[in-house]
Amino acid sequence: MKRSLILLFLTLFNATLFGQTTFAYQLNKGDVFTIKQQAKQVITQELDGASHIITNTIDGILQFKVLGEENKNYVVSLTFKDLNLKMTSSIQGELMNVKAKQIKEGDIQSRVFHTILNNPIKLILAKNGNILDVQGGDSLVSKMAKASGLKDKFSLNMMKKSLQKEFGSEALSNSYKQMTYIYPNNKIKIHDQWQNTYSGTLTSTNTWTLLSVTNNRANISGKAKVNMNVKDPTTSMKLSGTQTTKIQTDISSGFIVKMEVDGKSSGTSTIAQMSDQEIPTTITSKTTYELINL
Repeated sequence: MKRSLILLFLTLFNATLFGQTTFAYQLNKGDVFTIKQQAKQVITQELDGASHIITNTIDGILQFKVLGEENKNYVVSLTFKDLNLKMTSSIQGELMNVKAKQIKEGDIQSRVFHTILNNPIKLILAKNGNILDVQGGDSLVSKMAKASGLKDKFSLNMMKKSLQKEFGSEALSNSYKQMTYIYPNNKIKIHDQWQNTYSGTLTSTNTWTLLSVTNNRANISGKAKVNMNVKDPTTSMKLSGTQTTKIQTDISSGFIVKMEVDGKSSGTSTIAQMSDQEIPTTITSKTTYELINL
């Protein structure tokens, strides 16, 4: 009887001790993680019974290198090793087709996006994955704009403003939080849920669930409510919708092994040339991130 009580005590002790675990980034100086990113976004606009479909595809290679630790946060460099962009319109045909590694003579876009390669920017990464600061994004935008070769100051400034929305420090911070900001601040056990929010052009309120832990891998799912608010001198979009995420992470480092993000939003867009008439608009997207240096 005494032995049974001891075994019961040990079982309950172990369940209490190991039932809850801290999930967070645990990185070391010199760690390198190479991520393959693929994304497809389809924008559908409906006007007087006719559809205009714009399809954007992106694929690239991102390298994250841990530079050290500062104030209990990680200092990480992010370097684009490859980037390919394509945009097509059901009405106008191909609008953009850029392979950053290839510079085409007379092609401004290829020169601009070639500049993004191998120009690291610095991230301050909290242990829960929140990106607290990005340093060097705005400098990168200036280099990209300069590479265009444009001499007219007005045109150069317009290009900078356009690039700032995607590659400026704030834009990069908001963009890559989707990939990194996935952990809670407290210990959790299987089936526990937690929430976080990030904002920017896309504001996302996320609810995460720890599904399982096997073989040094954690499987996490996410559901989010999203709001998109895009404004520029010629067009604007205001949409809301949902997003679902499937993640597998390496428990020892906290870094993702694979992530799939599916989203759908609807609302309206306006075009200045059409007197800001509201156009019903839907956006569907799928983005995957995969660790390729296992």
